[in-house]
Amino acid sequence: MQDWRSQFPIFKKQSDLVYLDSASTTQRPQVVLDALDHYYTEMNANVHRGLYDLSEQATVAYEGVRETVQRFINASEKEEIVFTKGTTEGLNIVAQGWGGKFLKEGDEVVLSVMEHHSNIVPWQLMAEKTGAVIRFCPITDEGLLDYEVLKEMMNERTKMVSLIGISNALGSIVDVGRVANIVAKTEAKLCVDAAQLAAHLPIDVQDMMVDFLVFSSHKIYGPTGAGVLWAKRELLEAMDPFLGGGDMIKTVTTEGSTWNDVPWKFEAGTPNIAQVIGMGAAIEFMEEIGWQAIKEHDRELHEVAIEALETLGFVTVIGPKHVDKQRGSISFVVEGVHPHDVSAILGQEGVCVRAGHHCTMPLMKALDVVATTRASFGLYNTKEDVERLIDGLKKVAETFRI
Repeated sequence: MQDWRSQFPIFKKQSDLVYLDSASTTQRPQVVLDALDHYYTEMNANVHRGLYDLSEQATVAYEGVRETVQRFINASEKEEIVFTKGTTEGLNIVAQGWGGKFLKEGDEVVLSVMEHHSNIVPWQLMAEKTGAVIRFCPITDEGLLDYEVLKEMMNERTKMVSLIGISNALGSIVDVGRVANIVAKTEAKLCVDAAQLAAHLPIDVQDMMVDFLVFSSHKIYGPTGAGVLWAKRELLEAMDPFLGGGDMIKTVTTEGSTWNDVPWKFEAGTPNIAQVIGMGAAIEFMEEIGWQAIKEHDRELHEVAIEALETLGFVTVIGPKHVDKQRGSISFVVEGVHPHDVSAILGQEGVCVRAGHHCTMPLMKALDVVATTRASFGLYNTKEDVERLIDGLKKVAETFRI
């Protein structure tokens, strides 16, 4: 763990920093920062259309990341990889490009109450335009997706099921394979929000039997402003473009336009070139560490954190609490103290956590809480970070005389 931590420059600058907000955004290793610097200092040019060496080098580096992502998620072909600004844009492309074209009045879109707002609001916008209906699958008392209710919700009107892979608020793991088997009995499409999943568990889009999958660079140790939408080629071919402009067209006349091939059909304008290149470096960083090591690290930290938190009588952990059902994030409430106050006092102790509704207001309502405090982990976190969190929570208890 210490060796991984040493590869993140921020911890050299701030040696006492305890960063437990990786579900919001991760820190960046040196190899990612080097990739950004290399692009800007040695091949800064626009991609695709330049017929000079600098542009061709940039294009090769940028387009090469599609192959990196293809390998990372086991896509059938690199042309199924659409570069986006992040998970939110990816979900909007699915909602507008697919939903806007194929949803009609009375059709149903199934979400869960655990969804991030970015997987709710785009579908609400499409429902208003198309007359489709959104239905929400509940969670169990343990904080897991209720698969039996999901099964009952599916019918001939269900056209899309769009769910998180791991909850950003609770860390609850969704069994995507089990969901896929339920969805497969209907004609509905399955979309997975893998924003949290991509950092903690391996993804195989072919084995998972999904139709769409999205994730963000900045949650897997890459730069902000980059992400991925993966979809089956036939779906991308059938969908309408999300944005219009340069590079997403083949021809433009005063009478109309024709679209570029996929995936460029969905990448209008000058892309976030450096960020995409940095995302490729981040994926290679994770691949070098390896999934077995990542999962062992997650398991060890999770077990230590849960055990330590449950020794504090004034803290209630919300969610599954078992590492096979929960990954990356742990949410809790402190008796009689608002999560914002908890976060502020922890911040004074150098411990960075997130407090609030975590862009999951329907989930907070379902849990009957206003907000929670969330600690979320990355590859740079250690057992000592958990100890600092516990010491900080004891300071909270002391401050509020719990």
